[in-house]
Amino acid sequence: MDRLVDKLILIVSGILAGGLIWLVTAPPRGAPIELRPAPTPAPLIVHVIGAVAAPGVYELPAGARVRDALEIAGGLLPEAGSDGLNQAAIVADGDQIVVPGVQAAEAPGPGTSAEPAASPPGGLVDINNATLAQLESLPGIGPAIAQRIIDYREDNGPFAKISDIVNVSGIGPATYEQIKDRITVGP
Repeated sequence: MDRLVDKLILIVSGILAGGLIWLVTAPPRGAPIELRPAPTPAPLIVHVIGAVAAPGVYELPAGARVRDALEIAGGLLPEAGSDGLNQAAIVADGDQIVVPGVQAAEAPGPGTSAEPAASPPGGLVDINNATLAQLESLPGIGPAIAQRIIDYREDNGPFAKISDIVNVSGIGPATYEQIKDRITVGP
């Protein structure tokens, strides 16, 4: 019986030794994993115009905000009207950031009357670039809807055609009919 146990131990030892040799000498399975660095996001190109120290086209890192674009353009001029400008908005590649100037209101002289502010060139309001005040000058558009228009274009990009403004919450067919001859879409 001892011989049988010795033979079993010898057979089991042989199988284990053979398996160990096979594991050590067997080729690796699968392809090796290659670790690569994460891709670097492309820089954003924006055009800053209006009441800034150095208007122009600038390159910004991905995730930059309007305030970063204003800073790289030399900052706001003293006459800048930045109240309607959302400096916390994230810029997108190809954006044009327009910083309006504040027009000092002059008191009417004797024999003259105060007139409303001049309308934009051509009398049309560009819904892709208009400030809060310019949007509020449209019939049926108050401060809340004007802000929704600005928020919509910041979230969804510029309007492709004037009829796209009905996608803004609060602007229905009736309001669109009131403003359609007074708005345009610019770049």
